[in-house]
This record gives sequence, C-alpha cells and structure tokens, in this order.
Amino acid sequence: MLRAKKPELVEKRLKALFYGQSGAGKTTAAIQFPRPYLIDTERGAENKSYVELLNKAGGVIFQTSNFAELKQEVLSLLTEQHEYKTLIIDPLTIIYNDLIDIAGADEAIGTGFGRHVQHANTQIKSLLNLLLRLDMNVIITSHSKTEYGDKLVKLGETYDCYKKLDYLFDLVFEVQKRGEKRVGVVKKSRLEAFHEFDVFPFCYDEIANRYGRDVLERDAVPEILADPAQVAELTRLVDLLKIPTEDTDKWLAKAHAESFADMKGVDVQKCIDYLEKLIKGETK
Repeated sequence: MLRAKKPELVEKRLKALFYGQSGAGKTTAAIQFPRPYLIDTERGAENKSYVELLNKAGGVIFQTSNFAELKQEVLSLLTEQHEYKTLIIDPLTIIYNDLIDIAGADEAIGTGFGRHVQHANTQIKSLLNLLLRLDMNVIITSHSKTEYGDKLVKLGETYDCYKKLDYLFDLVFEVQKRGEKRVGVVKKSRLEAFHEFDVFPFCYDEIANRYGRDVLERDAVPEILADPAQVAELTRLVDLLKIPTEDTDKWLAKAHAESFADMKGVDVQKCIDYLEKLIKGETK
C-alpha cells in the first residue's frame, strides 16, 4: 500500500556551518544570534569582546574538548526546558581531531587502514543525529584548510573537519575578512534566500532578514524521550515477532537515534502500536 502524501512546508530551525581562517570573525558572528549556548572547545571565547557579546545576547558558555561531555550537553538541551535558542559548537575541529587521536591510540579499535578515522566518524554521526533533532538554531564553526584539485591545483579553502559534515546543513558559509570588513560567501544552500556564491556582510541581522527572525528567535521546545516501560515493551515485541534488524535500523534512522531509549516517546509508541496490530493481524 502506497504511503506517500502531499508535501507540506516545514518551518525549519537554522542549521549552519561557518568556516574560515583564524580571526575571520566566525565566533563573533555566531554569538550575536539569539540566546546563544556556546560550547567553546579551545577556550577561544574568554576575551573581553566575546564576553560582552555573550552577555548582551543573553548567552552562556560551556568549555570542554571532551566529546562525551559535549554530547551530554547537547542531549540535555534536547530534552530539558531552557531559555536558549542557539547552540554554537566552536570549533568542532578540535573535538574531531581529538577523537581521531584517541581512536588511533586505542589498541581495541585496531590498526587497519583508516579504522581510527572511521571510529571518529561514527561518533560524530551520532552527534549530528542529535543536532538534527534539536529545536534550536545550530551553528558549528570549523577551522579551514586549503582544498586541492587535480595535479595539486589550489581550489580555495574548505572546512577542516569530518569530511561529510556539510551534509547536515542547509547553509554553509566561508567567513572571510576583507580589510576591515567581514563577509560571508555562500558555499552551500538549500534555501531560496541564499544563493550559492553570494557574498554579503556577515552578521546576524543580515542572516535574520533573509532567513526570518520569527524562526530564529522563537523558544525551543524540548523532546520527551521514551520512558523505560515503553523501551522494554518495544524490545519485547521486536524479540517476540523476530523483527529483522534491517527494519529496526530503519526506525532508528528515521528517528535520528542510536537506540530505542534515544527515540521520542511518541515515536516508540507508534512502533509499539504497529507491532500490536501485526499480532492481531490488522496490518502486514
């Protein structure tokens, strides 16, 4: 039975990647967004100008370079009631490189070609799944690096982080400092208001005027995760009916979750209802 339906316009939170050279103004632009929750991974936001901008925007700062702490903070922002509207991870490059180094030194992961990088990528993907669900504006900053083409021809600058990081984002900006001015170059866009390769003054007001202030400035709504009883019941039904792993993997992928315990309660309940109908022979 076909399950497609007419598409509906969804009001999406901003998910953006800012990358550029040191001093280009990535952090300065990011912390001007409404109610910022800044996760500072290299203690770069301690100077007076950053502190003043954070206080002016009603923001706070959490400093860590530990992936587990970062992920727990994101999970708390996802599931708890709070006043913050913009999550900034500044920069993710530090966290990613540390994951690679830690994995490379872990004998349990093995020494096969690229296994340490694959392990780091898997962890970053789990973080990105949470960020996709987060009802906040999400800005990730990254260091930049030179991008080369055939015969080592220099193509320009790109972000220095997980190779598929840009897949998460509707918008990717390269931030450049040109004299006394800071500009944003649109490197990727899924939005009509931002055209690829557009160059514009890089600041919150410019982005808000194009994106929509009402979307950027609305309050965050927390998720309610599945309770232990729901998780136990879904696990029981999956085992009872011998549901293939490929099916449960699809449920998790659709929910952007790693386990049933990471899913929203309403989504787990839908799965339970579906399996109960299977038992009663009401569906296939």
